Amino acid sequence: MNALCQTETGEPIVSAPFFLRGELIEGSDIIQKSRDLGVTFATPNIPFDKAVPPRTEVPPLLNVPTSEIIDFLVETGQRLVAPDNAYVHECFDRMASTHILPRSVFENVGKHAVAYLDKRILQRELEQNFPDPGALDGWIPKQDFNGRKSFVRAYAPRLIHVLPGNSPGVAVKSIAQGALVKAVNLFKMSSADPFYTVAILRTMAGIDPEHPIVKSMSAVYWRGGDAAVENVLYRPQYFDKIVAWGGGDAINNVVKYLGPGFQLVSFDPKTSISMVGKEALASEEIMEETASKAASDLMMLNQEACAASRFQFVEGPQDKVDQWCARFQRNIAERAAESGDIRPLSMDLKEEVEALMMMDDDYGTWGRADGKGLVIRSDEPVDFHPINKIGNVVRVDSLDDAVKWVNVATQTIGFYPSERIADYRDRLGAGGAQRVCHLGEAGPSTVGNPWDGMYPLHRFVHWMVNEDGSI
Repeated sequence: MNALCQTETGEPIVSAPFFLRGELIEGSDIIQKSRDLGVTFATPNIPFDKAVPPRTEVPPLLNVPTSEIIDFLVETGQRLVAPDNAYVHECFDRMASTHILPRSVFENVGKHAVAYLDKRILQRELEQNFPDPGALDGWIPKQDFNGRKSFVRAYAPRLIHVLPGNSPGVAVKSIAQGALVKAVNLFKMSSADPFYTVAILRTMAGIDPEHPIVKSMSAVYWRGGDAAVENVLYRPQYFDKIVAWGGGDAINNVVKYLGPGFQLVSFDPKTSISMVGKEALASEEIMEETASKAASDLMMLNQEACAASRFQFVEGPQDKVDQWCARFQRNIAERAAESGDIRPLSMDLKEEVEALMMMDDDYGTWGRADGKGLVIRSDEPVDFHPINKIGNVVRVDSLDDAVKWVNVATQTIGFYPSERIADYRDRLGAGGAQRVCHLGEAGPSTVGNPWDGMYPLHRFVHWMVNEDGSI
């Protein structure tokens, strides 16, 4: 691990360089602190003149065919997983000091995310997001029922991407999507991972330092809420939209800067759940199968992912549900042990959980408040956010009773049995849910489908019209 500066006691501080349109910027001007672990790392000052391309400049990717962009992204993917990619190895070395997840977990997530850089996937994304993907490459002629003619283009936007800290894989997808829509992109990295985005962009520059994709990408870090930075960057004269991932505080911080000409595309905080019908309790074998599937959904990214299940609504009598809970907890604990990520609960969460565990008449519990897998059975959802391998099984007489707990923050619903999904999906949509899938399949998703209730690429672009005026 390379350290570019030291603490007052002589301890090395890991350095997080920036990447600005093909140029690597290194320095230790500012000592930062990671949100999750509270460890320090160093960054250079942000050179605003390089981070903000002037509006008079035509976006570098504007007239590059999307087919060429896709080919370059595919080659980037191949380079990212190459054993001799020093940028990626160095990145993971540095991230080990700042990220809350074990190295084995975030390294696997980062490498697996590269599968998105597949020609078939990228082409499908464009086909699903745009009625005519040709609008990205040029002006599409239109004519209305009066015979009036015009031309429409999905014009290259100027985007600030506020990246999350829970998954390095988002960096891969965000860079690819920013390139597909030919955007001028500024990536605000997270304090948990101020490294992987730069490693990807350095890999791209290693392929062709003058490529328009490289010249369209910048990645920096600043502390979220730093007005000295955000009052400069979050302006419509510089950027069109903020593409924000993250928790409530991160989204709320961005909202105050919005106004005419400066919009938000938000992958905002979501809570995913499971809905398990009485059929799951029909036999010992089915109990074990469904408990295993539910544990798989809960343990997505060690329950850090937005699609990871927090609450499991299980239909049936309490004695049967309790038998299922015991199996569910065992499956969580087994996966937790395999993951290598055994973290103690925060003090506040530990106190909340231990208080519930003492209330035997109202709650059932399996496991301990030790970060190794815990299940709490209750009649209503607990009033805290289950995380760190905690499942909250809410026993219901009917899955109809679970529908009332679905709202606009409900992202993914893992459902069992699949034959009953059709009876519920319209009501789940009315409640605000964005996705329903088979229990155990919260992770895989159909290529090109909407995410968080939208087609993201369609939202990213700046739609421009050239009225011809002729009939």
